[in-house]
Amino acid sequence: MSQAKQRVLEKGSIAFLSLFILIASLFIQAATHSKQAILFLVGVGLGYALLHALFGFTGAWRMLVRDRNSVGVRAQILLLIGSSILFFPILAGVFPEIKAVGAVAPMGYSVLIGAFLFGIGMQLGGGCGSGTLFTLGWGQIDMLITFIFFIIGATFATSHLDWWFALGDIGHYSLINDGDWLFGLIAQLVVLGILFLAMKKIEQSRHGAVKPITIKVDNGQFINRLLHGPWPISWGVISLALLGFATLLIAGHPWSITFAFGLWGAKIWTALGGDVTYWSFWQLGYPSRALDQSVLLDTTSVMNFGLLLGAALASTLASKFAPPINIKLSRLVTAIIGGLLLGYGARLAFGCNIGALLAGISSGSLHGWVWLVAAFIGSYLGTHLRVLIKLDKPWH
Repeated sequence: MSQAKQRVLEKGSIAFLSLFILIASLFIQAATHSKQAILFLVGVGLGYALLHALFGFTGAWRMLVRDRNSVGVRAQILLLIGSSILFFPILAGVFPEIKAVGAVAPMGYSVLIGAFLFGIGMQLGGGCGSGTLFTLGWGQIDMLITFIFFIIGATFATSHLDWWFALGDIGHYSLINDGDWLFGLIAQLVVLGILFLAMKKIEQSRHGAVKPITIKVDNGQFINRLLHGPWPISWGVISLALLGFATLLIAGHPWSITFAFGLWGAKIWTALGGDVTYWSFWQLGYPSRALDQSVLLDTTSVMNFGLLLGAALASTLASKFAPPINIKLSRLVTAIIGGLLLGYGARLAFGCNIGALLAGISSGSLHGWVWLVAAFIGSYLGTHLRVLIKLDKPWH
């Protein structure tokens, strides 16, 4: 195809996606209410930012283990710092007119095991919760396999969650609800600051220098970069922090992703003649209501839809929508196994890298820190498994 025809096709795709996003938001507003339509557009913004900044957890963790390249992990730490500063006063009730609840969950075997499995699944499947969605929106066909089995794993996990929860836990602990929120915030920022400096030290000891998180962008290039990318990862940090904060203010709870996957799977299984209503998870308050209602009334679902479309729009604007590929059998197998581990682990651990790690730590819940440690250990193992099964080359 000639470059001229390619540009015409891209412009047509951009116009189509923009119009489709507008129509979808109006349809959601008409079918539900304005809040859902706004959250859909917030999801579009999240997908747009994730794709342009290539902000992901899976690749960043693998680069840290393999190459001692910490730029992605340092960006994640900065996102946690920014989100904590924004979230803590709201969740502590400093502004009583704003009603919001944090992502607080108990610390138990289900979190430890689920996050560990999720960490392995990240590396085998090639993405985390947000990474799977924005890479799928990017057009990576192999990620569709991971995505399908992500849904299957999340749905299967809901069939016997009560067994996992019966193993016991040590309860909830929130730096906001169970202590002085300001002291808790300062303590968390100190820990995150130490981690940030440690990541710099690790990278510097290997490479002699530290890759910067931000780069200088000339004023004349700003709009072009904003529209077509690529973004400095610092732009991704700022955008995700602000859009995540917008989600808290509008939805009344932090950004999450993987509940929707189990919901979609349950609805599909029901449409095929199955019955999930006797599973204890779908007898709980919100899950029961979500199962009976349209997915458009589920905040996580509409934001996920927006995220997919936002990533697709960004990739088209950047002229890098993924071309068709031939999927090897080894990639097919790892995508299936990785997807199952991602879905199953996320449900056990009360969420993924977004709903448990980012939302949990930003909400002052210690289960978010437990999730981080367990998932990183799993990811470390998964990184070595990728070499063992020849997905990646050995490293020294």
